[in-house]
Amino acid sequence: MAAHLHFVGISGSLRKDSWNTMLLKSCFSLLPSDVTMEVASIGDLPLYNADNDLPAVEQRPLPVKQFRDILSKADGIVIVSPEYNYSIPGGLKNAIDWASRGTDSPLLNKVVALMGATPGLWGTNKMQVAFHPVFQFLNIRSVYKPEVLVNQANKKFDDNGILIDEMTKDVVKKQLEALKALIFQLRGEKIQG
Repeated sequence: MAAHLHFVGISGSLRKDSWNTMLLKSCFSLLPSDVTMEVASIGDLPLYNADNDLPAVEQRPLPVKQFRDILSKADGIVIVSPEYNYSIPGGLKNAIDWASRGTDSPLLNKVVALMGATPGLWGTNKMQVAFHPVFQFLNIRSVYKPEVLVNQANKKFDDNGILIDEMTKDVVKKQLEALKALIFQLRGEKIQG
């Protein structure tokens, strides 16, 4: 019997009609077998303030506790984000800061798949590179191949936000499979089924 894995997805965009949120939603239909996923929203998180991030977990703001609780259930995390000013969007970095603090950080030692979509030509490459030091600090293992750098996103989704580009679907599916494989590899287990 194959082991069940649970992924948590995060969109780095707060925009209502975000290409990245559309891409994250597309992941649900492209998940490997025996994998479930839920989304952890970053929209209600306050700005990080160490005065409100005290050692007692019950003293963190409620949206922060809820966000951290969802992340703590994840075997793997899927981050889908735009690129702002060649880097990580402020809202997403704020969420990472809230989740990264303390010895009870739900991000420590996690396994992550990172992808991004943009209507431009470069496909969020610089945002993804900006995550490397963050991953290093948290001892996060990232899936590096295949990369998911979705350019010209306005041509890859239909009017209902459904991913219609077959090449993009294929690379997203392969990255999600690579995330599953990396989790099993790090656990010293073989993929079943």
